Amino acid sequence: FYMVKSELIIKIANRQDSLSVKDVELSVNHILERMSESLGEGIRIEIRGFGSFCLHYRPPRKAHNPKTGARVYTEAKYTPHCKPGKDLRERVDQSREHTPITGDDHEDEE
Repeated sequence: FYMVKSELIIKIANRQDSLSVKDVELSVNHILERMSESLGEGIRIEIRGFGSFCLHYRPPRKAHNPKTGARVYTEAKYTPHCKPGKDLRERVDQSREHTPITGDDHEDEE
């Protein structure tokens, strides 16, 4: 199971009588855009109770093309990294007690 952004927007709008779906959509898009811009500028983001976002440096390395077996060299790059906060980890752990993860939950992630 997973949730896409449009489903998140609808869930938030349904809980907020004073906000329209369009207002929630604009807010969610603005937050995500600002977070992306900040990470792009190398700024660490911390949302207490939810988690922190930062960039991890990946040095250049030797690799191989699995189809051809040819050696390739990857360039250095920065990748986004998320570390969940304590409250989020605890909430997820508690929810798993009631709805354990089964093999079917990860079917769409491949």
